[in-house]
Amino acid sequence: MHRILCLALAAVPALALAQGGAAVNQETSNKVSGGGITLAGWVGVVDANEAAKGLKITDAKLVGMGPGFHVTTGPASTYWNPANQGTGDHMVKATFNEADYMGLNDHPHPYGVMIAGKNLDSAKPEFLYCTAYGDGHFIFRGFSSTAPRGTFQMDGRAGTVNAAVNKAEAKGKPVKQEIAMWVKGDKVGCTINGTEVASYDKSALIGDGKLTSLDGVVGVRFGHNTDAHVAGFTVGKP
Repeated sequence: MHRILCLALAAVPALALAQGGAAVNQETSNKVSGGGITLAGWVGVVDANEAAKGLKITDAKLVGMGPGFHVTTGPASTYWNPANQGTGDHMVKATFNEADYMGLNDHPHPYGVMIAGKNLDSAKPEFLYCTAYGDGHFIFRGFSSTAPRGTFQMDGRAGTVNAAVNKAEAKGKPVKQEIAMWVKGDKVGCTINGTEVASYDKSALIGDGKLTSLDGVVGVRFGHNTDAHVAGFTVGKP
């Protein structure tokens, strides 16, 4: 069994099946000037479809900044510190501040956290993620080498609208989201701004076409052409 706590399916353009998140009519991914990773201990990788276009993690940017770090993409990217591992019951959370909503794009792009990461820098990455858009909806998805096109969706192509997801007032205005993913007992879920927005039985996420387990490295995930500050990145118990 699973449940999605929502108001309605998002009335947004259908999302790409491959690489989980950008709209089908997506614009070209930018190359960020001065890109790369300068935060000690952290590494990253771009999605396979971005790599196929010749884009690299150095075409996006992650830098330590104030209380946390700042990410600017570029190609859709996933970042992690190998020291941040989640096993058994665990949780990862962070607050994302998009100061200039849609500043690098003409439609909303997502950001959030990921768990269960394995083989992330290989041709067969595996992880589960929950990311939010500044228009009030979120997606709950994963990468798996045994899934069609390497990805699977737990909430359909368009994601889910939920009142807990903050909305920017307009393009160029700020929007902030606190996003957490957790594994507890036989459940896996996502909480946004203090409200549980999705919960699934572990059995719905493990097996052919899904994950091999829910243990693994945790980190953050950003869609392409997105810019946000990340504060309060924490790994602990739910």
